[in-house]
Amino acid sequence: MSSLRCFALAVAALSTTTSSVSFAGDVDGLIGKPIESFTLNDIYGRAHSLAEFKESDVVVVAFLGTECPLAKLYAPRMEQLWQEYRDRGVAFLGVNSNRQDSITELAAHARRHGITFPMLKDLGNEVADLFGAERTPEMFVLDRDRVIRYRGRIDDQYGFDFGVGYQKAELTRRDLANALDEVLAGNEVSVPTTVAKGCIIGRVREANEDSPVTYSNQIARIYQDRCAECHREGQIAPFSLTSYEEVAGWGEMIEEVVRENRMPPWHANPAHGTFSNDLRLTADERESIFAWVKNGCPEGDPADLPEPRKFAEGWWLPREPDLVISMPEPYEVPAEGVVDYQYIAVDPGFTEDKWVQVSECRPGNPQVVHHIIVYVRPPETADMDFDGMRFLAGFAPGTRPFPCPDGAAKRIPAGSKLVFEMHYTPCGSVQEDLSSIGFVLADADKVTQRVATTGASNHEFEIPAGAGNHRVDSKVTFTRDGEILAFFPHMHLRGKAFRYSLRQPDGTEEILLDVPRYDFNWQYYYVLDEPRKVSKGAQLRCLAYFDNSEDNLANPDPSETVRYGPQTWEEMMIGWYTFAMDSDDAGMFTEEQAARAARRAARKEAREQDDEDAGAE
Repeated sequence: MSSLRCFALAVAALSTTTSSVSFAGDVDGLIGKPIESFTLNDIYGRAHSLAEFKESDVVVVAFLGTECPLAKLYAPRMEQLWQEYRDRGVAFLGVNSNRQDSITELAAHARRHGITFPMLKDLGNEVADLFGAERTPEMFVLDRDRVIRYRGRIDDQYGFDFGVGYQKAELTRRDLANALDEVLAGNEVSVPTTVAKGCIIGRVREANEDSPVTYSNQIARIYQDRCAECHREGQIAPFSLTSYEEVAGWGEMIEEVVRENRMPPWHANPAHGTFSNDLRLTADERESIFAWVKNGCPEGDPADLPEPRKFAEGWWLPREPDLVISMPEPYEVPAEGVVDYQYIAVDPGFTEDKWVQVSECRPGNPQVVHHIIVYVRPPETADMDFDGMRFLAGFAPGTRPFPCPDGAAKRIPAGSKLVFEMHYTPCGSVQEDLSSIGFVLADADKVTQRVATTGASNHEFEIPAGAGNHRVDSKVTFTRDGEILAFFPHMHLRGKAFRYSLRQPDGTEEILLDVPRYDFNWQYYYVLDEPRKVSKGAQLRCLAYFDNSEDNLANPDPSETVRYGPQTWEEMMIGWYTFAMDSDDAGMFTEEQAARAARRAARKEAREQDDEDAGAE
């Protein structure tokens, strides 16, 4: 599976441009600019000047940040390049110009990622201004005369496009290495400028203290209410937004992602449906952020700060879980590279049915867990028979546990196993994860509604190579009355858009959820404000579009025809939805479910016959 995220979680938040063009002309005139010597202290307090590297034919000046997901992901690769070129007359200097990154944090970043070239602190961003640096990570190659010959990215493997983070299975352009080879050979750099995608450098700005909007009087409240659930220590976001210095340092980056509707992450079209977990900022909140950044991010009077918000620690469940089931052993996540989906089965030893009022998938290591889906595999279902598994609960960036309504619960049949579907995303250093799921159980005697999460899925599609807008649809027909509670659209890296609609027996149709720009990095439960009643004979119809073209930079291989499959380089089209019905009606509630159950029974019978034949032999 594509690995994105400590990075992948913030990918959508930190993308820098909506252009899919990788190369840029020298629009800013920096190529050919001579750089005068400068002096900065490293993480140990030792001074380093550009002039001291007079024996080096080439100097790479790398602008880095300690919390930017791309900078963290590329840190090991920077060290590898330094080791590759150090004996060829190339010096590397890391420069941190972020006001929000302390020397202590910079030293920890270097130790964590094994960086051995000098890491320098640019107080007051004077060196960043000298170079015209804008983002982290951003590379500058200086020749022997200390003239800029290359500016841009490290390579083409990791990046962003339209708010979507991507990782190519293999890098195809080593832009920095190519530039070094050409400069060392005495040649012009063939591609002197590329687009460096990443985080805006947190410069020191002159604040307008007369601004009516300050951090203390308004912005702190917005961030406590809207951002700090994720952007705080130990949570899924890659950096904290809980103090003035932290928030001010990220000010321009925040303004960019809010203006482009990348943060807070929410992908539902507001024209259709209302949802209780809608994350969007109000118009007033957006304008306050824009005004604050325009005025230089003033702090204001700390006496105006709100009382610190107290967050739940540990579980987000309404009370301590009655039961916790963990993965059998920790899983080691590498520092970088592609990590396939991991499917980890656990036998909880249930000898009787369990009724679950609410469950929570809890990542053991939020830095590297992009999403979790836990399935119930009933005893009659074969290993990895996805047609027979039942969706129980999920975790993804921004999700919270979905409680069933009073008197409603999900059933786990006796003898079932739980299957953890784990999507891991490397973040620049080796990590371990031991995730779990916690249950608040319901009293079976008090359950009046049975809740199930199932899908209107299509397993038979083929997406042609190069197709940029391929349509796939699915539908389910309800065989009894009930209520739809929530939606959970699911596709992989080629997913482009998804829509749910409800068609009544009289032919009228209503759009219930429209996701015009699907983002694989954010797997959302869209919880309806009010349950949508459904009558027998109605159809839930799902419409999806896929982009298998070269324009989709997250596309693993646009030359391949793509079919249904569990791996990220394959595709899925599942319109998950959560449905409630009378608990004493234990049968299937759609025609399609009944058909799938019949197929499962036929497969089971065939397996048993094969086993019997093998025993006879």
